[in-house]
Amino acid sequence: MSTLLAVPSAMPGGLDAQMGMHFGHCDIYTLVEIEDGAIKNVTTLENVPHHHGGCMAPVQHLASHGVKALLAGGMGMRPLMGFQQVGVEVFYAGMFPTVGAAVQAFLEGKLQPFSLEFTCGGGHQQAPQN
Repeated sequence: MSTLLAVPSAMPGGLDAQMGMHFGHCDIYTLVEIEDGAIKNVTTLENVPHHHGGCMAPVQHLASHGVKALLAGGMGMRPLMGFQQVGVEVFYAGMFPTVGAAVQAFLEGKLQPFSLEFTCGGGHQQAPQN
């Protein structure tokens, strides 16, 4: 069974690209198809502007392309809840400089689920900061 993983990335995307540390403001997403614990395929998907649906636009964009998991360094509470509602698992990968390093950590089971402690302020609520 395969899983489609999205990673916010700097241009031009791909495994060697730097991670885009805030999911909704990245240049592009690197999409990684994982099958049987290994990388099967790598493609990219352009981000959508926030003004077309606010911070939920990227959530819907990724979900509509079949993404089942997202590796992110930062996001607000509202999109995190949005991902949970559309069935996309989010993992914290803010300590990895490249997409490939984050994906490798995911494959090795070293990433923890993205929780409220990792959210950044945005919208009308301020999340706790570390």
